[in-house]
Amino acid sequence: MYLPHRNRTLRRTQSIRDIAAETVLTPNDFMLPVFITEGKNNVEEISSMPGYFRRSLDETVKEVKEIWQLGIKAVNTYVKVDDKLKDNTGKEAWNPNGLMQQAIKAIKDAVPEMIIMTDVALDPYSQYGHDGIVDIKSGYILNDETVEALTKMGLSHAEAGADFLAPSDMMDGRIGALRKALEENGYTGVGIMSYAAKYASCFYGPFRDALDSAPGFGDKKTYQMNYANRREAINEALKDMAEGADIVMVKPAMAYLDIIREVKNAVTIPVSAYQVSGEYAMIKAAAQHGWIDEQKAIIESLTAIKRAGADLISTYFGKDAAKIL
Repeated sequence: MYLPHRNRTLRRTQSIRDIAAETVLTPNDFMLPVFITEGKNNVEEISSMPGYFRRSLDETVKEVKEIWQLGIKAVNTYVKVDDKLKDNTGKEAWNPNGLMQQAIKAIKDAVPEMIIMTDVALDPYSQYGHDGIVDIKSGYILNDETVEALTKMGLSHAEAGADFLAPSDMMDGRIGALRKALEENGYTGVGIMSYAAKYASCFYGPFRDALDSAPGFGDKKTYQMNYANRREAINEALKDMAEGADIVMVKPAMAYLDIIREVKNAVTIPVSAYQVSGEYAMIKAAAQHGWIDEQKAIIESLTAIKRAGADLISTYFGKDAAKIL
């Protein structure tokens, strides 16, 4: 049988498949979320995220040194603060001696070249577990008052040495407010990675366990996006880019590959994606039952996210993937 083209030619051996691959993963593609808690010599496994841990500052520094050696060049920092520090203003979030601010300085002292992308949202500091200031009478999350608090928070991170602010709150106008504040206060080299298309997803459960930040009432659907919507994600990403975002993020990733591609096609800045805690936990659980090969699932899922258009991937599998690669 004569065929002018045989597509299987480029699949015949592993070497041929490697050189013909359209998408290639490297550790440069990964950002690693790190969960930081109070104390010393403290490493606590997160029960809903097997193999993942909250660490005290000293242990976080050890972890960051290890991941730098693996070739991972960026971390997303999240903190679990004492309940006594939580209120409805979020004021602990911009405490210059707060846990996040200490963590930024400690990481920079230990690994100066590590890129630190800090979570900018009030939920770890809120007595209600919401990403913003709550109107007590109505239960509604106040947008403009929250943006003012986030601006104070972001400036404190910049002062401590953060490379990028990563606002994950989904308040309207916060990117423009943060950019203006950074410019006016001389932090012109600090970038903004906006959680532009953050959906109200069921896949965040283990993350909320990690930071004890589940909402105390209601849900986050009045500010996070409806997972039924596609055009809204493009709208959010374009507006955030116009307001001064350097990178825009889609979150979650695996159930939103179409959104990653749509956003990638629409913007002219890098696109990141977050392979979230529930996605991590599902792969872990299936692997523990012997239903899938964990290493193969890690690489296949991350390749799919990059193939969809992500330039950067925040993933709890960052260390594992770097070791496999």
